[in-house]
Amino acid sequence: MTSRAFVSLIGAGPGDPGLLTLKGKAALERADVVLFDYLANPELLRYCPQARTVYVGKKGFSEYLSQEQITALLVQTARENGGQRVARLKGGDVYVFGRGGEEAEACAAAGLPFEVVPGISSAIAAPAYAGIPVTHRSLARSFAVLTGNVQEGDAHYERLSGIDTLVLLMGVKNLDVIAGELIRAGRAPQTPAATIQWGTTPQQRTVTGTLETIAAEVERAGLEAPAVTVVGEVVRLRESLRWFDLGHEGALAGKNVAVTRTRDGGSGLAELLRARGASVLEVPLIRFEGSAEPDTVQAVLRALSWVDWLLLSSQQAVTALFLALDEAGLDVRALGGVRLAAVGPATARSLWEHGLRADFVPGTPGARHLGAELPARPGERLLHFTSQVAEAELQDALQRRGLNYERVEGYRTVPAEPEQNELERLKAADVVTLASGSAARHLAALAGTDFTVAVMGPQTADAARELGFRTVVVAETPSLEALVQAAEVAVAG
Repeated sequence: MTSRAFVSLIGAGPGDPGLLTLKGKAALERADVVLFDYLANPELLRYCPQARTVYVGKKGFSEYLSQEQITALLVQTARENGGQRVARLKGGDVYVFGRGGEEAEACAAAGLPFEVVPGISSAIAAPAYAGIPVTHRSLARSFAVLTGNVQEGDAHYERLSGIDTLVLLMGVKNLDVIAGELIRAGRAPQTPAATIQWGTTPQQRTVTGTLETIAAEVERAGLEAPAVTVVGEVVRLRESLRWFDLGHEGALAGKNVAVTRTRDGGSGLAELLRARGASVLEVPLIRFEGSAEPDTVQAVLRALSWVDWLLLSSQQAVTALFLALDEAGLDVRALGGVRLAAVGPATARSLWEHGLRADFVPGTPGARHLGAELPARPGERLLHFTSQVAEAELQDALQRRGLNYERVEGYRTVPAEPEQNELERLKAADVVTLASGSAARHLAALAGTDFTVAVMGPQTADAARELGFRTVVVAETPSLEALVQAAEVAVAG
C-alpha cells in the first residue's frame, strides 16, 4: 500500500453548510475522491472542485447502496490508481448513529490509514435552531440521544427514567410506537415534545405537542424524515428562543434557488441568498480552459503596439489575460499605450484588482452598449480578448460603425457536467440565477428551459428569452444585491 492512500471520515453536519468544521473543509480540499450521502449537503462539494464525487445515497430504509457496498467501495476507491485520498462525507457526526464505526473498522482491517473528522450532530443542532436547548440549568441537567430505528432492537426506555431530555433520531416513522413505549416506561403523557424536520436548513419545520399528541401532530403537518424529536421540559423554551425561524421569513424563505457558476468558482451570491432564507444549490454549468492556440495568443500579446483598444467583455477575460501574459513572460507593461474597455463594472473591478483602471465602461453593461458607445475613432484598431463562444453583438455593433475589429481566443468556455443528484435538485429549483449567455445556453442544453430564471444584464436576458425560458426576471442594476432582488420577484410570481 502506498503512502498516498488515505481515508477521511468527515461529519458533514446537520444541513447548514456553514456548520462544516474547518478540518472537514481542509480534508475535502485535499481529496481525490469524495463519497457522499443523501444527508450530506451537496453544497459542501464546492470545497473539492478537484475531486471526483460519488453519490452513495442512503435515505432511510431505501438505500441507493447498502452499507456493506459503501464500505467495500470506500476501501476499493482508496486503493485505486496506486492509492488515493478519499473523503467519506456523512451527514451529522461520523459516530452518532452514522455507522462510521463500521467504516473505520473496515479501513483498519484493510490496513488503510484514516482519520475521523467529527461533525456537529443533528441531535444538538436541530433543537438549537428550533429554539430548544437540550440542557438548561433550571430544566434539564442531562440528555440522552436515542435511535428511533426499531430494527435496532429493544430500546429499554425504562432505563432512561432519570434522564431529563430525550433526543430521538430517525424515529419519525415510528413516533407513535416510541411515544407509547416511553409513556408505558413511566414518562408523563403531558411531557412537552417537538419534532424538527430538515433542522438547520431553510426548509426547517417544527411541530410541538406533548408526548401523547406529538405523533398525531407530526402526521397532521406532513413532516417526514429527516427529523429529530425532542422530549422534555426544555421544549417549553421554544416560543422565546426560536431565533432561526424568525430570521427566515422573507420572500426567499424555504425557496430553492440554484446559482449557476463556473466549475472552479465559489459564489458571493449564494451567501446573500442564504441570508434571505433561501436553500441554495451552487451548480457548475461551465468551466474555463486555456486557449486552443496558446502560441497565437502569446504572439499577439508580445506585439500589442498595433492595438489602440483592448476590449474585455467578462471577468474571466481579465483573468485569462493575466494568465496569458504570465505564460508569455510578460506583465502589465505589455499593455502600455493600449486603452482598456470593460463591458461593465464587474469586469472593470477585475481590472482594478490587477492594478489597472478601465479607460471606458459603457453607461449600461452589455456587449451591444460597449459596441455602440466605445469612443473609438475610424482608423483605430480594436482587439477583443474573449472566448470561442463570444456573442457576435459586439463585433456587429463596431463593424456597423466602420471600426477595425479583430478578436483573439484567449480562453475556452466548455460545459461542466453536474452530478446526477445535482441535476435532480436543479430541476426542482424555484428559480435559477444566470450571469451570462453562456450559462443560459448550457442550462438549456443540460436540463431544458422549463425554468424561472433571474439574470444579470440585458444581454443575458436576451439570450434566455431567445432560448425560451419560462420566465425571465432581469436585475435592475449589475450587482449581486439586485440579482437577489430579481430572484425574490421571480419566486413571488
